[in-house]
Amino acid sequence: MLLLGAVSASATTFYVTISGLGGEPDYDQRFRMWAQDIDSSLKRAGGDTQVATLEAPTKDQIRTRLAAIAKEAKSTDALVLMLIGHGSYDGVDYKFNIPGPDISGTELASLLDRVPANRQLVVDMTSSSGGAIASLRKLTRVVITATKTGSEKNATVFARYWAEALRDPAADADKNESVSALEAFRFAQRKTADFYDSQKRLATEHSVLEDTGKSDGERAPSAENGEGKLAAAFTLVRLGANAAAARDPAKRALLDKKEQIEQAIDQLKYNKAAVPTDEYRKQLMALLLELAQTQEALDK
Repeated sequence: MLLLGAVSASATTFYVTISGLGGEPDYDQRFRMWAQDIDSSLKRAGGDTQVATLEAPTKDQIRTRLAAIAKEAKSTDALVLMLIGHGSYDGVDYKFNIPGPDISGTELASLLDRVPANRQLVVDMTSSSGGAIASLRKLTRVVITATKTGSEKNATVFARYWAEALRDPAADADKNESVSALEAFRFAQRKTADFYDSQKRLATEHSVLEDTGKSDGERAPSAENGEGKLAAAFTLVRLGANAAAARDPAKRALLDKKEQIEQAIDQLKYNKAAVPTDEYRKQLMALLLELAQTQEALDK
C-alpha cells in the first residue's frame, strides 16, 4: 500500500513565525508573547528543523527570509508560515499589517510559490485573514485562517490557542505523541469558541481550514466535504517520546517510518467509504502490525 503524503527521512521542516504591528502596547506585547511561545515549543520539539521568528519585520525582511529558504529547501522538505497580528481586507486584497508598506496575500503567495518544498502550511491568525484564502490556496498547501471571511475585522485570539496546541498534550487527539495541523486547528478552534462563551461575548472570529486548493475553507473539515486530508498528514510538532526520538539521530529514521504508517492509517480511514470492507480490514491490519513492530523497535 502506498504511504501517501509520507515524510522523507531526510526532510527538513522550515518554520517561520511572524508577529506584526499591534498598533498599541497591549497588542504589541500580546502578539510578541504568542510568537515567542510558538518559537519555544518548536525549538523544544527538536528534529530536523529550522526555526525563525520575526518580530514586526518589514516587507523586505520577510522577502529576504523566504528567499533564503527558497534557495535551501528541497522538494521533500516542508514549510510552515505562521502570521500573528492585525490584517485588513478591502473587498479585493488582504494585507498583513507590518512596519512600512503592508504585505498582501498575493505577495505572500508569490513568495511561497518560489519555495520548492512540496508540503506547505500557512496559518494566518490575523483579523480579516479569511480574505487571504483565495490568494494562498494551492493543491499542496494547507491554509488555516482565524476568520472565515475578510469581513471579520475584529482582533482575534486564535493565535493564543494555536500556540497552546503546540505544547499541550490535549491537542494530540489520537495520542500518538505528535500534533498534526488538523489536530492543532481543531484544538485552537474549540478553545477559541470556549473563550467567547466564557466571556459571554458574540464570537467575532470563525476559523476555517482549506487544503484542497479550490474552496473557501471549512469550519468542520471531513471526508464528506473533502477538507482535512492533507492537514491530518502534516506533522506540526512532536511531543514526549516522539520529541526525544526526533533529537536522537539513531532513532530518527524509525520515527519517520512510524509517522508514515500513522499517516497511511489516517488516510485509509479517511477513504473508508470507497474501499471494500474486506480490503479495508486487510490493509488496516497490515498497517497496524507494521506500526506495532516499528514502535517496538523505537522503544528499545
